[in-house]
Amino acid sequence: MNPSKVAREAVKNLTDLPNIGRAGAEDLQLIGINRPSDLIGLDPYEMYENLCKLTGSRHDPCVIDVFISVTDFMNGGDPQPWWKYTSERKRELSVKKGCRD
Repeated sequence: MNPSKVAREAVKNLTDLPNIGRAGAEDLQLIGINRPSDLIGLDPYEMYENLCKLTGSRHDPCVIDVFISVTDFMNGGDPQPWWKYTSERKRELSVKKGCRD
C-alpha cells in the first residue's frame, strides 16, 4: 500500500501495511508473520535471512528495505516509502561485513 495513505489504526491485514502488496504479504507469511502486530520488535535483517533460507535463494536486498519500513512503522514510525531505508540498509550491511573481516 502507498505509505502516504496508511493510517495505523486501520491496519488489520498485511496488505494494509505501507509497501506491502500480495507478494510481500506472502513473503511475510512464509516467515511466520500473519498479522501486522507480529512485526513488533522483529529484526528486519533476520527476517530477510530467514526468507532467503526458507526459499533457498538470495532475494533482492531491497526486500530488506521493505522489511525495515514495515517493522519501523509497526514500532511507531511514520509510514515511509521503502526506498527511504536504502541508505540505512547499505550502512548497516557495510558495518556487519566489516565486523567479519
